[in-house]
Amino acid sequence: MFRLNLKIALRNLWKNKGYTAINIGGLAIALSAFILVVMYVGFETSFDHNIPNHNRIYLVGRSLPEGKTNYTSLSLARAMKDALPEIENVGRSKKVGFEFAFSTDQGRVYGKNVISLDYELAKMFRLQPEGGLRKPAAEALNLYIPQEFADVLFPRKKPVYPELVAIGPRSAGQSANIQGIINHRVDHSNLKFDALVISNDLDVNQDPNALNYHTYIEVREGTNMLELEQKIDGLFKKEMIKNGMSASDPLISGKSAVFLDPLNNLHLRPIAGNNTNYKIVLALGVLAILVLVIACINFTNLTIAQTNRRAKEVGVKKVLGAYRMNLIFQFLIEILMQCIFALAIGLALAELFLPYFNGLFETSLSLWKGNGALAWQLPAILIVITLISGVYPSLVLSGFRPAEVLKGNLQTSYKTLWLRNVLLVTQFSVAIVFIAGLLIVSTQLKYMKTEDTGFKAGQVVFIRNIVSFNRVNFERLKSKVNEIPGVNSFTVASNIPDGSKAAKSNYSFEGKEQGLDMITVDFDYFETLELKVREGRVFSRRFNTDTVNSIVLNESAVAAYGMVNPVGKIIRGCQMDYRIVGVIKDFKAQGFEVAVEPTVYAIKNPCATSNDKLMLMVNIDQDKMAAVLASLKTNWKDLNKLDGDDFRYEFLDELYGRLFKKQEQLQTVFYCAAILTIFIAVLGLFAFSAFSTNNRRKEIAVRKVLGATDFQVFRLLNAFFIRVVLTANLIGWPIAYIVAKRWLDTFAYRIDVPILPFVFAALISTVLTVFTVSIQARKAVKANPVDALKYE
Repeated sequence: MFRLNLKIALRNLWKNKGYTAINIGGLAIALSAFILVVMYVGFETSFDHNIPNHNRIYLVGRSLPEGKTNYTSLSLARAMKDALPEIENVGRSKKVGFEFAFSTDQGRVYGKNVISLDYELAKMFRLQPEGGLRKPAAEALNLYIPQEFADVLFPRKKPVYPELVAIGPRSAGQSANIQGIINHRVDHSNLKFDALVISNDLDVNQDPNALNYHTYIEVREGTNMLELEQKIDGLFKKEMIKNGMSASDPLISGKSAVFLDPLNNLHLRPIAGNNTNYKIVLALGVLAILVLVIACINFTNLTIAQTNRRAKEVGVKKVLGAYRMNLIFQFLIEILMQCIFALAIGLALAELFLPYFNGLFETSLSLWKGNGALAWQLPAILIVITLISGVYPSLVLSGFRPAEVLKGNLQTSYKTLWLRNVLLVTQFSVAIVFIAGLLIVSTQLKYMKTEDTGFKAGQVVFIRNIVSFNRVNFERLKSKVNEIPGVNSFTVASNIPDGSKAAKSNYSFEGKEQGLDMITVDFDYFETLELKVREGRVFSRRFNTDTVNSIVLNESAVAAYGMVNPVGKIIRGCQMDYRIVGVIKDFKAQGFEVAVEPTVYAIKNPCATSNDKLMLMVNIDQDKMAAVLASLKTNWKDLNKLDGDDFRYEFLDELYGRLFKKQEQLQTVFYCAAILTIFIAVLGLFAFSAFSTNNRRKEIAVRKVLGATDFQVFRLLNAFFIRVVLTANLIGWPIAYIVAKRWLDTFAYRIDVPILPFVFAALISTVLTVFTVSIQARKAVKANPVDALKYE
């Protein structure tokens, strides 16, 4: 019996190979997208899951008056370890604030992300150098690199560790031994680095008051995290007061100053940081599920539409003694076969598009390597889609009554019409949501790229640099650079407008204390970025006090204090009094997702660290850009002897443009989802309209005999499907509006939800429907009525 049913199934699929191809093809395309997304979501949600106790590791953070930060004091770790038995282990890390140069006989490579950490944190994260993790000697610093960085640093040889390399500028004459390769997948961990320095203890020769360390804790099983957080909060406040902070300081007074962020949350939903990664993962997951649901709807709809063709087969089998369960099982097996074919094709398509997907999301996913979860995920997906797509059609097919079937009295199409209509409306509703969503995302992205940011980045070049500058050595460099024809201005600062966060410090004005972003600048900083002055002036060499106690605020800082006529007034911060000499207009240094922070600009900044002024910026005449860059590259070793080994630069507008990368990814996701859903919906509509038109051949023939025009027949066949699409628009519009509104609310600077995307969605869906149905209608219109009526 099984062999007979198999033969019947294969013959039936081959007989209706057009519908079979549409069924399997639509499902295969949806499955390929779903497989890629499942892999990506699995990758994004499993950061650091290779650590056995990852669910017991937390990052200690601080709540500030205006936000949150993951930076804590150096002394807090030891205090927690000594006072809190709930904590098994404490570790600290600190990022080097500049690029680290490594020189070998094969060339020079810059480590953009170099961190130092103590031995305890290395143990906590299960960092395993070749030969095992050993505790460094008292003041030893063991330098390790991951394999990816070693391949770049030693491209033409296999080094024998320890390997001696020069570090920093060649003129400094510094060197260090790379102890070996460290086993750590940097792209799949919250602990990212190009090079790693492991020390016995970070306390050595460090300022215990410095609030620039990441502190991780590993807690014991069963620890009450709320109670522990409160204990750490009290301990932190005691440490800050012991280190000289006043108990009334806004940083610790009258509120909880400490929070614990689980390691599992750090990549997608950090407490101190943005959750853009989470939004991308969530959007991808929802879109993939919807695309798969649409494909299953398409499959179900077409299967139900063809039920009449199998009616006599079912009737005969029932007369010969087949039970309904036997028939249900038979039809489910047929659908399972189609799903298996679709899954195989989907895997092939996923492998084909995987390089593009990896490039878009900057991952290194593989279908076959290190992806064991697919071994159970794919069978689960297969079973689920078979049940979703096959249960109802199997019930319909197996439910025919033999007497009615063999008499030719078939009403199944009308019985299932409501379901087919609902499924068709659902398909197009989802497609309309995606079309409108794509257009709204594109409009917001266009707004972000064209809206005035408040500064001019087009002519500004950021020169990468690994040494800090003081007033004297920078003036020497500046005078030489300004002599190059085409250089408009040249400056150095602690920050550039590339989305990076500035350090914060408290400033008080007339008794009101406020945390402000603190940016250390030099002369010509405002001119280089072409920032606009609202009141007063910016720093000038004509005023000697500008290098001593002058300060410039932005509009947000003035508003935060409620200042009126701020120029000339005194503001206190960093244990000194500053005179406000000017106010600049706000500019979007951190992009469009966050509001402009209240910010102070000063040339003299006692709160700044020793390596504060690192960022070199030069404003170049657009017509002489190539000549200036060539001159700087040729003469950089002579111009900047502190760091003159390599002239490395980036255009500031390109750096700023990277802030839009996640939104561009989201735009691509919506684009692909919109194309997929429209394609699958139109594919189903094409087959469904062909079936519907074929069933109405005799009706069309009679109408033509009675004088109906071609246009009237076209209108008759299109009317139903246009009503379906218009209904889908009415359902899809409010859903798209709500989703778009919530997404736009995540931006500090955004567009209002526009009307045009909804109009275009309706227009596109209607035109595609009319075009698709008309292709089938044309065949019916051109057919000779005699061919349909000659047996009547």
